[in-house]
Amino acid sequence: MKQLIECVPNISEGRDMNIINQVTAEIEKVEGVKLLDVDPGATTNRTVITFVGEPEPCCEAAFRVVKKAAELIDMRNHHGAHPRQGATDVCPLVPVANISMEEVVEYAHKLGKRIGDELNIPIYAYESAALHPERRNLAYCRTGEYESLSTRLGTEQWKPDFGPNEWNQHVAMTGATQVGARDFLVAINYNLNSTSTRRANAIAFDVREKGRPKREGGKPSGKPIKDENGKTVMIPGTLKGTKAIGWYIEDYGIAQVSMNITSIKVAPVHKCFDEVCRCAQNRGLRVTGCEIVGLIPKSVLIDAGKYYLAKQQRSLGVSEDEIMKVAIKSMGLDDLKPFNPKEKVIEFLIEDNSQKKLVDLTCTGFCDETASESPAPGGGSVSAYMGALAASLGTMVANLTGGKAAYDDEWEKFSKVAEKGQALKTELLHLVDEDTNAFNKIMNAFGLPKKTDEDKAARTAAIQEATKFATEVPFHTMQKSFEAFEVCRAMVEWGNPASVTDGGVGALAARSAVMGAHLNVKINASSLKDEAFKNDILAKAADLEARAIKEEAEIIKIVNEKIGL
Repeated sequence: MKQLIECVPNISEGRDMNIINQVTAEIEKVEGVKLLDVDPGATTNRTVITFVGEPEPCCEAAFRVVKKAAELIDMRNHHGAHPRQGATDVCPLVPVANISMEEVVEYAHKLGKRIGDELNIPIYAYESAALHPERRNLAYCRTGEYESLSTRLGTEQWKPDFGPNEWNQHVAMTGATQVGARDFLVAINYNLNSTSTRRANAIAFDVREKGRPKREGGKPSGKPIKDENGKTVMIPGTLKGTKAIGWYIEDYGIAQVSMNITSIKVAPVHKCFDEVCRCAQNRGLRVTGCEIVGLIPKSVLIDAGKYYLAKQQRSLGVSEDEIMKVAIKSMGLDDLKPFNPKEKVIEFLIEDNSQKKLVDLTCTGFCDETASESPAPGGGSVSAYMGALAASLGTMVANLTGGKAAYDDEWEKFSKVAEKGQALKTELLHLVDEDTNAFNKIMNAFGLPKKTDEDKAARTAAIQEATKFATEVPFHTMQKSFEAFEVCRAMVEWGNPASVTDGGVGALAARSAVMGAHLNVKINASSLKDEAFKNDILAKAADLEARAIKEEAEIIKIVNEKIGL
């Protein structure tokens, strides 16, 4: 699966759109990267830029941003309300999908080294990419900000991780840049039924990791207690990985608890919401909803939706759209204004919608497309769709059964079956289009030039490679369709008896899906020259079909016994 990272460079210019546009234009020159958001701030004189893509293109775009910002922004003339140290002040890389933090750290180090070596800009690695423990803290790296850089550079304590350790005319203009790797940061504001900033702050201090100062007599009016080093003693809050403050928003006429969740693994958004609600209630207030600032990964809504479904003892095996709707309503994300996941979720914003998908057609449209003179979709896509319907029928029985009062004590058991069915449905729907894509790859390979011997050899190799892929896709359809028997059998055996025939029809569809996909495996494998691969996949496919026929017969026997005919 495709690896995705997000990059959020902050440049020290928030007023001159000509400069900002020139910097962001560099991102759009890099193929494989999508610019998601540009958020300039006049008061801070700072622009937060957000883009996403696969790791290598993302790092290339980040390098170009730093380079262009260094050319256009002179830190000697910069003033703004936000702490800053360089033309590009920070450049964090964030794992979004199918990539570990450890891998992202490696990319951050490579990026930092390249910027330091090629652009001669001092680089401090921070957060998860920090090479010194104290530099995990961004505020530490920016100690004294740009104005103190001239005295810090040249010392051992402040030697950059990459780039020059000296103050010169070039560095005077560019300043220093912090390159890091961090978890996804979620900025979220909790709406209160109050206009009191003081009370909002009290809730913020209750929950934020830093907490509040410990005071003499335990009273808010007491003096802060200091330790032996003269440092204020803090009472930690209840939520690690969070920063929070209370404020009043004139536009809405309410007070809010404004929170940055610096690690959604340590402090999932839904658990933070529940904790803020608890602390607000303890103080006689109520959270009416919340607003998410900026973008979020889809997992934030999926994890939240599943959490609230489980609290309601409802099945988690429903569509992603339904899960996200539960998350939005449970946390009141649409309290102040409409919340559209298509505009807030990173994965939706980077979807390639340039090609039409078969699975997006109506039932009638899919039939019409299949019946047309076009060779695709063909039997492979139809087999995958039958497999998806098999999984869907089993999932339906699980959800219907688990939703009835008589099965309340077993809701979790049915939920797990429904979750498995939903996952199979999603994979098989993907295979509907993948089978057609595989056919198109073969056609493209046959269309390659064959004028020279080199052309012919390359064409033959491409045809074989495409044919191998076109054999693997229906075999994968066979495997996933066979897994649908587990869902259907479970529901035929211990699902709601009134829905036993639905499970039976699911078994029939699963068998047809396996047998139909098998035909495609055989016809495509017949053209393969790799005998070892061909014999292996044909043997496995034949075994799967035999097992599918046996499984379907056993399930239908149980169905007929339960019907009593």
